[in-house]
This record gives sequence, structure tokens and C-alpha cells, in this order.
Amino acid sequence: MECINTIKGIREYLKPYMLQDKSIGFVPTMGYLHKGHGSLIEKAAKENDIVVVSIFVNPTQFGPNEDFEKYPRDLEGDLTVAKEAGATVVFAPVASEMYVEDKKTQVVVSDLTDKLCGASRPGHFQGVTTVVTKLFNIVKANKAYFGKKDAQQLAVIQKMVQDLNMDIEIIECPIIREEDGLALSSRNVYLSEEERQEALVLSQGLFSTKERIKQGERDCVQLKNELIELINTKPLSNIDYVNFVDVNTLEDINIIDDKVLIALAVKFGNTRLIDNITVEV
Repeated sequence: MECINTIKGIREYLKPYMLQDKSIGFVPTMGYLHKGHGSLIEKAAKENDIVVVSIFVNPTQFGPNEDFEKYPRDLEGDLTVAKEAGATVVFAPVASEMYVEDKKTQVVVSDLTDKLCGASRPGHFQGVTTVVTKLFNIVKANKAYFGKKDAQQLAVIQKMVQDLNMDIEIIECPIIREEDGLALSSRNVYLSEEERQEALVLSQGLFSTKERIKQGERDCVQLKNELIELINTKPLSNIDYVNFVDVNTLEDINIIDDKVLIALAVKFGNTRLIDNITVEV
């Protein structure tokens, strides 16, 4: 498996495969790869002739008070995970390779990006959609693989691809969890032992809410209040949002009559975690 750092280099590497009409699967990441990323790479390897994994901590999706500088990085470890999961090549550029100094162009998906994480992280999704568009243009893959843990990101990218007629298929992949239920995240490394233990309330709350819905409860206000009350029993928790939304529009819903996406973001100490679950009735 090769690791390539330049746009010119990755294009030259992929050109022979394209000329042979080989299918290319793409897994864009910010590195510090874990089993969740590994599951995306494994799925891509099963469904394509070659797999490209990008590792790029994108500065434009971090706000001024966020964790760009201390975001965990481990390129050597990432290369090991990517290789073992079946990657063909890793594209690991630096910021100066991805962004020219006088850049003027950005990709904006309106409405979907104003809610949930977008409400508390202004500009975040503009950075995501811009860098993902650039990566799609560089790699020119047939399929790109994204995990459902970042449900809003997934919805935004799906809408962007649809609206801009991008010639790529977006593949949704399930959330991968630790045995105790905690959703895998590169940011979990920030958690103290006590914070990590308290963070289990997120998956526990989501699964118990799912059971309440399966038992017949349809009132989102009631369910939301119960979930918030549960999370607030943990003294280190600080809720950003808990929302019950339409899976496509991300608009808040009051009564569940079809599918509902239950999405939340909660800080434990200084670490902001997201999680979600989709329930169909």
C-alpha cells in the first residue's frame, strides 16, 4: 500500500486504473483511524477494485475555539489500520496542498446545515462540503463511504451530490460501537475514565428511547424530555442539543408517524460527542 501526499501524485497513481475502467471506492477521513473507519474501508474493498483512503485534518471545518491544533494525529498508525482493512492507497496531503493562499471558492449547502451541529458550529459544514467536493474532484471515485454516526454530515453530502449532479454514489455505513455501546470516535481519546463512563448514557438513552417508541410512545416532546432528564443525571454532561428530526430534511418533528432520527450532541468535560439512532414505526 502506498501513501501519496500530492494531488498530482494521487491523480497519476489512479490514472491507469481509470483507463482500465476499474471501480474506485473512496473513504475520506481526518485520520486517527479506529474500527469504525476500518469497517468503511473493508466495505469499500469488498465492493470495488481499489480503495483510496484520504487522511486530512481539514482546517476549514474547525471554528476558532475548536480543537484543530490538538486534534489527534497518528499517520503511522493510520497507515497500519488502512492497510489491514484493505486500502490500496492513502492520500495524505497537507493544508497547503489542498488550499491555495488566495482561495475564493466555497461550496455551501443551505438549510440542512443550519440545524443540529450547524447551529452551534457556524461555518463547519461549509468547510466539510468544500473539502469533500475537492476530494471528490481529485479522486474521481465511483463510490464514497460515510458512517451514519455523522448523520447530519451524511445528509448534507447526499444533498450536495444530488443537487450538483456529482457522478459518485454515497454509501451509508452503520455506526460502530464499543462493546459497552459508546459510539467510536477519534475524540474519545480525550475522555477521562470518569467522563467515558458517564458518556455511556448517550447510547443507553438512545436505545431506551427506541424501546419506548416500539412500545407505542409517539410524542417527541415527551420522549425528548425523558432523554434530556436521563442525560442530566450525569454531572459531567453538558447538552448541546437533543433533537427528534425528519431523516431527510432534518426538520424537527412533534409526532412520530414514520421514521425519526434522534440526534444529540453532549459535552463531557471539554469533549463534545455526537450520537444518533434512526427508528422506524
